[in-house]
Amino acid sequence: MIRFLKQLFTIDKKPTRGLMWFEWVSLAYALLTLLVILFTYTKVVNPDAMIWGRMRLVVMTGALWLVYRLAPCRFTVLARVVGQMLSLTWWYPDTYEINRMFPNLDHLFAQFEQNLFGCQPALLFSQVMPNKFFSEMMDMGYTSYYPLIIGVLMFYFICRYTEFERAAFIILATFFLSYVIFIFLPVTGPQYYYGAAGLENIANGVFPNVHDYFSHHLDRLPTPGWTDGFFYQRVVEAHDAGERPTAAFPSSHISVTTVVVLLAWHTRCRWLFWLFVPFFVLMFAATVYIRAHYLIDAIAGLATGILFYFLFTCLWNIKKRSKSH
Repeated sequence: MIRFLKQLFTIDKKPTRGLMWFEWVSLAYALLTLLVILFTYTKVVNPDAMIWGRMRLVVMTGALWLVYRLAPCRFTVLARVVGQMLSLTWWYPDTYEINRMFPNLDHLFAQFEQNLFGCQPALLFSQVMPNKFFSEMMDMGYTSYYPLIIGVLMFYFICRYTEFERAAFIILATFFLSYVIFIFLPVTGPQYYYGAAGLENIANGVFPNVHDYFSHHLDRLPTPGWTDGFFYQRVVEAHDAGERPTAAFPSSHISVTTVVVLLAWHTRCRWLFWLFVPFFVLMFAATVYIRAHYLIDAIAGLATGILFYFLFTCLWNIKKRSKSH
């Protein structure tokens, strides 16, 4: 412990001068979405607040960079990563403020789900498996999302520090690229669409176009499961705190968790990988069980998670090679 604390505050001999790659990703996303806001200024509900929010996050990034420059050590590097990770709690609901301008596409995705599986798995899953224990297992899997992210990042920070920035870059880049998709592909998911379309319609295989309904409505169906369960309450609290009718396809819960599991495999620490795998399986099932996602969202999340991991790993390796030359 003493050795770790000493390493934590030891000044780096060769500190990074500029921004780190995960910070550039955040700023690139801020710039892209700022341009979208400016071009659609009269259609956005709260454009000024959104612009100032971006300015504050840019200032935060600059301030954390300055703190690092004044005291370049592992602790201030960690602070830079934590700052960007915490900003996701603001960026996520912000996707709704932009994509609410575009026509909702849930009717197309629900219809595709029906054609592919012959039913609506998100509607039936919790009805077929109402058991309290099963419900809690699903909710535990869903609430493991952030602990898994924190767990893999801290493992890299403590045990594989030379690859800590790489891990942070891959995770944050996956988040932000997912957010870009969410903005231009406005799908809310079953918990919102089923209520707006009517459960009777959904059960009969009828999927009406709700047009701009979610531009003015935030109501969603109650989360299915054992309402007295500990993890059920945690899911409800998380949804009440920051959920919006946005970000359904592909499931970022699945794509990010897939990246986390692949990062765990990359450590070559097999106990970490096998510790994460059961939670990944539960996460995959839970997104459909609690009606946060269509099954096709979860499948697409798995595919994009694998794609993003290898894409951003490739970009990182190119950057590393160019830097060595």
